[in-house]
Amino acid sequence: MWNLAVEQQSWWTPFRGKSPNHLERCRQLTAARAEFDWLRAGSQTVQQQALRDFDQSLRNFFNGSHRRPTYRKRGQSEGFQVVGKNARVEKLNRRWSHCWVPKVGWVKFRVSRRVPDFRSYRVTRDRAGRWHVAFAAVPAPIDAPGTGGVVGVDRGVAVSAALSTGELLRCPGLRPAEASRLRRLQRRLARATRGSNRRTRLTGQIARVKAREADRRKDWVEKTSTDLARRYDLIRVEDVNIRGMTRSARGTVEAPGRNVRQKAGLNRGILANGWGQLVQRLEQKAPGRVEKIPAAYTSQRCSACGHTAPGNRESQAVFWCAVCGHTANADVNAAVNIAAGRAVTARGGAVLTAPMNREPQHCAPPLVGV
Repeated sequence: MWNLAVEQQSWWTPFRGKSPNHLERCRQLTAARAEFDWLRAGSQTVQQQALRDFDQSLRNFFNGSHRRPTYRKRGQSEGFQVVGKNARVEKLNRRWSHCWVPKVGWVKFRVSRRVPDFRSYRVTRDRAGRWHVAFAAVPAPIDAPGTGGVVGVDRGVAVSAALSTGELLRCPGLRPAEASRLRRLQRRLARATRGSNRRTRLTGQIARVKAREADRRKDWVEKTSTDLARRYDLIRVEDVNIRGMTRSARGTVEAPGRNVRQKAGLNRGILANGWGQLVQRLEQKAPGRVEKIPAAYTSQRCSACGHTAPGNRESQAVFWCAVCGHTANADVNAAVNIAAGRAVTARGGAVLTAPMNREPQHCAPPLVGV
């Protein structure tokens, strides 16, 4: 139903009459259901809700908050939403409940958490072939502890999140045996014939391995964001353009890119650490308590004396100030600068936007003869 609405919208162009609205699409759906048996076999309520979701996506696009709605691919975003009187759930026991699906009946599902007060729920199927039931409910935000604590979060590839307190948090990924199995399955997939049963079977096996990695990443993001929202009143993160940083470096035929394979590996590392998911969940759980600090030169600035130079960061993990001799983990040093709210300039100057959340440190005298 979504793809039919996208197809109809793609036919319409300006100066060719008024674009059909949601009411007109529902009239067309009623006429199509009377003509086609395969369409009439489905639930009209579910089909109308798909049209309502498409109308909302169009409004978001014209308002400038979202991209233009596109076709949904097979195996991606497959699902439907149940609203109104049809949205019913009954508890069977401590672990199991069942929900009502129009034209199907009661469907049993395992309860992973307490079912909230809902008005609708969405049934989806992921690439690994698993079915999920998600209930539409707005969770209450996490209250601030009231201690006045401020923390800075520096996101990286080797270390997923470094805190200004010195904690190094790493997002769990695939184990070595699982990563080896994934590479082996991908090599088999490259040799499989398109459209064959073997290729379909390998695609499902690869999807299940990647789904396991995505589940671990989401679980880490949820636990980390909840812990930070409960421990600190103010959370400062670096303001980075993740979409621009993970853009492909392939280039064009006329102007091919350089180090494409290295850039692709970096993109995979950034996405595997859940940079965007972590900040998104922090903003949802701690609304109004998340600040974004410009990330320029925060990894080159000494958090003790303020000296900024590219040579201060000796390696990915070691920071050594050439002026005062301050040494620290490079990611933790950047997190301290972020926690201080300093917007560092190219000349090394810093604008202090908020007091630092730590005791002042006395800089060591400059090294002589080293």
